[in-house]
Amino acid sequence: MTTPSTTAASEAWFERARAVTPGGVNSPVRAFNAVGGTPRFITSASGAWLTDADGNDYVDLICSWGPMLLGHAHPDVQAAVAGAVARGTSYGTPTEPEVELAEEIVRRTPVERVRFVSSGTEATMSAIRLARGATGRDVIVKFAGCYHGHVDALLAEAGSGVATHAVPGTSGVPATAATETLVLPYNDREAVLAAFEAHGPRIACLITEAFPGNMGVVPPAPGFNAFLAETCRAHGALFISDEVMTGFRATEQGGWGLDGAIEGWTPDLMTFGKVMGGGFPAAAFGGRADLMAHLAPEGSVYQAGTLSGNPVATTAGLATLRLATPEVYAHLDATAHTVRDAVAEHLLAAGVPHVVQAAGTMFSVFFRDAAVRDFAEASRQDTAAYAAFFHSMLDQGVYLPPSAYEAWFVSAAHDDRAISTIVDALPDAALAAAMAGGH
Repeated sequence: MTTPSTTAASEAWFERARAVTPGGVNSPVRAFNAVGGTPRFITSASGAWLTDADGNDYVDLICSWGPMLLGHAHPDVQAAVAGAVARGTSYGTPTEPEVELAEEIVRRTPVERVRFVSSGTEATMSAIRLARGATGRDVIVKFAGCYHGHVDALLAEAGSGVATHAVPGTSGVPATAATETLVLPYNDREAVLAAFEAHGPRIACLITEAFPGNMGVVPPAPGFNAFLAETCRAHGALFISDEVMTGFRATEQGGWGLDGAIEGWTPDLMTFGKVMGGGFPAAAFGGRADLMAHLAPEGSVYQAGTLSGNPVATTAGLATLRLATPEVYAHLDATAHTVRDAVAEHLLAAGVPHVVQAAGTMFSVFFRDAAVRDFAEASRQDTAAYAAFFHSMLDQGVYLPPSAYEAWFVSAAHDDRAISTIVDALPDAALAAAMAGGH
């Protein structure tokens, strides 16, 4: 077992950060509240590795929460970005790379038109506004445990950091916003049918993560997404598939490639982020041409953004997607399988209850003894065992998500050395989980 020589620099930076930033972080999960200890301040990254302020190296299994599909500091992406920066960082005008990136997204997915924004939250917020404007209705349906950014109407019973920190999802949100949101248990067809039976004429849209990853990875039951699309269509509502996390990460076609492309259904609107920005703050929403025509300047639904379609961000995203070949996805899939199997093997040997669930190349480990189908089941896991597992892996140079409610990610840069580091750390980590667990 290798313990980092020191975390003094990270501790000092965290103390400085807490003096000027709420909780010392700019996104709650980063604070390590769910696992305890001092968050590591990362100063650089290369390939599959992170380096912190104390000079400690870690195999990265969060990959910036998904975007680093090719690994950190990929030379071809870096070169494309350097060229874009040399030409100017922001114009406030239409640019060539935003058109090319939109064309690449349309090529890979069922959307016909794309509008760029700067964050996943903006993408879902704008898609919701568009759905309301196109239908003339107000009510939104979402699922408990699915996180769609910090939009007022979508924070009710959300996953990700909201689940990790047990934050009241509607704190600071007007009651009028919350009352227009129906929250249902995930994978529950009867609840969906009942909601549409009771409120159908008022429902503007149903939004769901294509393959949820914000309560841990919880795949839809077979045919569930197709059922949602059909139910929305029958009631004149729009079906929004949120692929901010899964888009171009789960497969070349995103989560839609795991079922929609096979079963022959398409969402009305989709949201994208992370991978399509190549590590830059960029996101998008898109859908059928007739729906997207409701957006200004063609239609009356207003949406705008000074940095939307930023030339540096769209260049990075375009370079990333062009480099994300079928061979890259095959490597990601094989690497994810190797890590998943190794984790399961060592937890089983240590007698730790667990289940590993996946969506294409992304996956997560639940510290419980049965499959997870919804947020209620995801919440019934041994978070103390996960915290012990997390810190043992961290001490041995492997950086896992600092929460039991998050997905794990690999990259094309995860090579034999990175995998060996992960596998070698597992016996001690599994033992730590066994000793801390409440089973």
